[in-house]
Amino acid sequence: MRTRQLTLTNGLQMPSFGLGTWQQRDPDTVKRVVRQALDVGYRLIDTASVYRNEKAIGEALATAFCNQSGGLRREDVWITSKLAPKQQGYEGAMAAVLGSLENLQTDYIDLYLIHWPGASGKALESPEHRSLRQGSWEALEELYAQGKVRAIGVSNYTKRHLQEMRAYAKVTPMVNQCEMHPLCPQSELLKYCKNNGIVFTAYASLGEAALLNDNQELPELRSVACRRPDLSLAQILLMWGLQHGAAVIPKASSIARLQENMSALDKVSLSADDMDELDSVSQQHQKHFCWSAENVA
Repeated sequence: MRTRQLTLTNGLQMPSFGLGTWQQRDPDTVKRVVRQALDVGYRLIDTASVYRNEKAIGEALATAFCNQSGGLRREDVWITSKLAPKQQGYEGAMAAVLGSLENLQTDYIDLYLIHWPGASGKALESPEHRSLRQGSWEALEELYAQGKVRAIGVSNYTKRHLQEMRAYAKVTPMVNQCEMHPLCPQSELLKYCKNNGIVFTAYASLGEAALLNDNQELPELRSVACRRPDLSLAQILLMWGLQHGAAVIPKASSIARLQENMSALDKVSLSADDMDELDSVSQQHQKHFCWSAENVA
């Protein structure tokens, strides 16, 4: 099922498979993983201000682009970064994007997202969240018009947060990045995004590795694995997300895991029965391994 690009509303083609870099902060490790990912064939690198690894990623990419024998150009790699909750608001967002551009050593970022609908230091029910994220979005729209970011979107936004944007957004968010796996299928949100031209990116596709743990009670996943001995559990979970039309950005720290994850793209698709069985998981049990913004005003 070697993949496709996903088309954003402005016509840009975004890879549907990439490298997530959350929790990877050691500069040497980050640079090694990015270099290995590029060598394997990854063409989307996902980072964020709060990950504190933009600088290392920028150094790794700059080295790759300068390597004439590698033939890799800036336009060959899709870079996604995100606005931290503490940077919410018009001025904060403007400064944050300029800082990310400097750290990543690039003239433009392919996709920039508001990482979280809330702002740091505010009570969950505070009305300031809305005004601050609106200011952030207005800044991103300006930066988009200037070409400093080629696409803009959000992350961890619920359907309610997306609907609210209709009142002030001149540009509809092009992407919404959220946790998604069989225990957190995001069915309603995924449907809303599809109906409104918003590309969905799934993070934590492996349940922060908990879904790969033999102690995890997920018999449906084991059942599919028994029918598909050619697939690892990670590949099954990644294929499930891809076949639901989402982009996936699994984390990895070894060359073997990088290769294993990406080779899911070359496997025969999951059957309708496989997909139905995995879809049925959430009918009995649902779980977030990361966080939910449901209670953010």
